[in-house]
Amino acid sequence: MNKYLQTDPWCIIEEGFHVNKQLASESIFSLGNGHIGQRANFEEYYSGETMLGSYIAGIYYSERAERGNWKNGYSDTNDRIINAPNWTGISVRLNDDRLDLAEWDVQNFRRVLNMREGFLERTFEAISFKGHRIQVSVKRFLSMAETEVGAISYSVKSLNYEGRISFLPLIDGDVKNKYTNYDEQFWNVLQTKTQQDVSHLWAQTRRNDFHVCGALTYVLYKNNEQLNVNPTKIEKEKVAGFSVGTDVRIGDTVCLNKYVAIINSLNHPREELTERACTLARAAKNKGWNQLFEEHSAVWAGKWLQSDIIIDSDIAAQQAIRYSIFQLNQTYNGNDARLNISPKGFTGEKFAGATRWDTEAICIPFYLCTSPQNVSKNLLLYRFRHLPKAIQNAENLGFTNGAALFPVSTFNGGESHNEWELTFEEVHRNGIIAYAIYNYVRYTGDQNYLAEYGLKVLIGIARFWSQRVNISNEKKKFMILGVTGPNMYENNVNNNWFTNYIAVWCLKYTIESIEKVKKTNFRAFEEWSQSVQFSNDEIFLWKDIIENMYFPENKKLGIFLQQDGFLNKTLTPASEIPENQLPVNQHWTWDRILRSSVIKQADVVQGLYFFEENFDKETIRRNFDFYEPLTVHESSLSPCTHSIVASAVGDKQKAYDLYLRTARLDLDDYNNEVADGLHITSMAGTWLAIVQGFGGMRVIKDKLHFHPQIPEKWNAFAFNIMFRGNQLNIRVEKNRTIIHNIKGASIDLFVNDKQIHIATESQEEILN
Repeated sequence: MNKYLQTDPWCIIEEGFHVNKQLASESIFSLGNGHIGQRANFEEYYSGETMLGSYIAGIYYSERAERGNWKNGYSDTNDRIINAPNWTGISVRLNDDRLDLAEWDVQNFRRVLNMREGFLERTFEAISFKGHRIQVSVKRFLSMAETEVGAISYSVKSLNYEGRISFLPLIDGDVKNKYTNYDEQFWNVLQTKTQQDVSHLWAQTRRNDFHVCGALTYVLYKNNEQLNVNPTKIEKEKVAGFSVGTDVRIGDTVCLNKYVAIINSLNHPREELTERACTLARAAKNKGWNQLFEEHSAVWAGKWLQSDIIIDSDIAAQQAIRYSIFQLNQTYNGNDARLNISPKGFTGEKFAGATRWDTEAICIPFYLCTSPQNVSKNLLLYRFRHLPKAIQNAENLGFTNGAALFPVSTFNGGESHNEWELTFEEVHRNGIIAYAIYNYVRYTGDQNYLAEYGLKVLIGIARFWSQRVNISNEKKKFMILGVTGPNMYENNVNNNWFTNYIAVWCLKYTIESIEKVKKTNFRAFEEWSQSVQFSNDEIFLWKDIIENMYFPENKKLGIFLQQDGFLNKTLTPASEIPENQLPVNQHWTWDRILRSSVIKQADVVQGLYFFEENFDKETIRRNFDFYEPLTVHESSLSPCTHSIVASAVGDKQKAYDLYLRTARLDLDDYNNEVADGLHITSMAGTWLAIVQGFGGMRVIKDKLHFHPQIPEKWNAFAFNIMFRGNQLNIRVEKNRTIIHNIKGASIDLFVNDKQIHIATESQEEILN
């Protein structure tokens, strides 16, 4: 762990300037609004180590794939998130001396991310080589109300300096990604233009032909009075902006408010980008800082009303869960079905910024409970609209008859990941996408989704599984060979238990869904069966696979095996690995990892989490007790899943320890990798560890069930959920649970298997 942040229930606080933590802080203090994302790079020039990151949702670059380890079936390109023109820059000069925190003496540095209202603030004092001393205060936010607008207020007070202070508010198109295959420049800057009151930069990606325009305007104040200055226009090949300034005496304060609009060709006609961007920047300026911020903070107030979790008497846990909720809400708002969620969100370039199966496995349950239904539905529609490309992807690998294999990593439905052990072998992703459909329908009751969209996806996935299996003549069983399960520390294994189990489950659920749609909407059944050329003969094959799938297990130990031959390894508990060799992926060779019993995340535990209702508690407990000690939890999705299962089997201390690990994974940098970006998708798992873990929330036969328990360290915790028109608040105390039906009709639910009726706008108290 690398603790250097202060604990606070509503803020992330860095006291002191930690130069060696700057990359980590750039990730941790990131901002976003679902449309734009921004790492916490300094506004002023900084010659120290930094990773500039300005990102725009849906804008990516199709970089040429490296050919060194080329395999048949790989994509020709690796799509990746693209570092967009930097809108945050404000260079500051005292006469000719440029402020640079890497070179000037920095004192009293403080950085605060305010999660309640969604803004980033820095304060510090800086002393130049000439001894000039200034006090700086900077505040920035990306508007949640107007998601194409960002604003920065940059204030400088002279402590001992007399002379000219100048600001250079800029938009800089001379940017590149840190990680590229061929060190390519991704942008063509088409135009930079600066007028008297607004400046813009219009850029185009060199592939994919995305267009982005950023426009800025400003207001300059001195001692709280607005100045009318004649700016110097900056209009270079790749930079646009202004230079403005004023003379100051000791004690004077100069403040520049910078208003920026960032729009793109996904949402606006290309020929109108520059005009619209400039108009929007001017409109933001006319509203002014206070009104823009009030509108922005009002959106955050609504978000917290729906999704906040309150923990009594554990500030570290409270801060961590709010940080998770904050990052999830500023990463994705669900208003555009063309967009999805990257494991890193808008905070770094790792995983190329593309969508993976994390969304379906972990994120959808969070948005189901905390957002309007269309938000999670749009996440499913994202995959539905990519079904043709999933079918093409499967065809590229030799599958036929409409079999679909959804990609490991994608922006547009095409596969953009070229590692054989994942591209070809991590096929459980198909099952998790099917599970997300089931999860959505189970939670919302939206049966129409199956008929309109879901069944076509399920058919494509079922056809994939029916072709991916093979029959063992020796065992007279179906098997799935050559796969990588969720535990990526084992590749090319045979009969991964989780993969085999979810394949069978997919086939069962597809058959059940066909029968359901046939009964409830026969016309839809006929239409889609014709469109996908469905035959009942397929069901006979699926049922054969269901009845005759092979599952590796050890009956003596009473456990399911990760895969064939797992017990041939020397079983070494993770606790015996020396601290200085963790994380193992940063210290061991890949060969050593593959031969070891070290588990990144336990596939069996993942399956028991998904399909808990199919197993008795003792079976779950035996498998959890066997696999958890072997698990190093170096997958960001591992601690949260294990925490939920630990709660389910009554191991409260283990559940709490693993909750704290998932909740503070980035804040305490457990895996020494936060500099590359946050683990956004696993933050949804942090939320689930409380709601499904400690709250014990499940949906069984259309009814909510709760089996609450509380960590010893907590006096109480409370969370909100939305369920089929109801908004509920659940407060769990040591000896009682209080459920408040805030909004919606009366509802029947279960607490510790006891049925409770709660009238609208009333609450019930249940003894634990």
